[in-house]
Amino acid sequence: MSRRSDTALAGATLAALGAAGSFAYGALVERNRFHVRRETLGILPARSRPLTILHLSDIHMAPWQTDKQEWIRGLAVLEPDLIVNTGDNLGHVDAYDALGYALEPFDGVPGVYVHGSNDYIAPKFKSPLTYFGGPSRAGQKPVMLDNDRLTDSFDDYGWLDLNNTARALELKGSRLEFFGVNDAHRGWARLDKIPGALDDLRENVGWQDEDGPRAVSIGLTHAPYQRVLNSFVTNGADLIFAGHTHGGQVCLPGYGALVTNCDIPRDQVAGLSTWTHALRTADLEVSAGIGTSIYAPFRFACRPEAVLVTLTAGA
Repeated sequence: MSRRSDTALAGATLAALGAAGSFAYGALVERNRFHVRRETLGILPARSRPLTILHLSDIHMAPWQTDKQEWIRGLAVLEPDLIVNTGDNLGHVDAYDALGYALEPFDGVPGVYVHGSNDYIAPKFKSPLTYFGGPSRAGQKPVMLDNDRLTDSFDDYGWLDLNNTARALELKGSRLEFFGVNDAHRGWARLDKIPGALDDLRENVGWQDEDGPRAVSIGLTHAPYQRVLNSFVTNGADLIFAGHTHGGQVCLPGYGALVTNCDIPRDQVAGLSTWTHALRTADLEVSAGIGTSIYAPFRFACRPEAVLVTLTAGA
């Protein structure tokens, strides 16, 4: 009996040490192992010049996160043609200057953006176990952030606001039409506005009466809920960008993400895939994000990322 007890105690000790080591790795190492994921998509018209898109999402910036700020600034060496920002930039009530410093090298680079809920509401502590009960919910008496200040800074960069609207842009000879929605996770996505916004764009865009290549349609959403993805495909999206999921944030090797914080299938929680609805298909790019909540500073088997997507001419 004594030998069995000693064996059980040793096993429990090893398990505790393994759990402690995994937590320390996720909190101190992996959440700061920033990397760039690269993807290539042949969706531009024939003979189009390549376009590089830098996808930034879920930065969740806090003032003291200087390593993150410097890493984001360093992404300027990629020389993207376009910035796509899918929200949740702020992670603290005093993060505006830190975020501005991180994004300053992209001032003047064409860009498009939508907001996530953490661009409006400051984070607050909640038990991580709540995510296993379904998508997270807003708490009572939220601390509101200065979303106007954030939006004004993006507008000053020259980025186009796509929250529940559509805009057009021509880059390197390619015609791009963008549409997007505000955060679906909080019920702020006005999918009913998208058809009318696209009609207005297509009726008034400068190239409507000119010969030239077809426009490529790109949709942006912070949270990739299925109702949003279905609507985007119905409205003609060739490519969809999303964030929000953090790639699951905690993944198990051989299994993947434990949760998605929305209703997207687990195997599409991050990375490049396709989304089909009503006999139409779009490419879907979901970023695992750059940051985490300051109250859950932990990643496991899910490195923080920015994504460089190169669009090329199709076959």
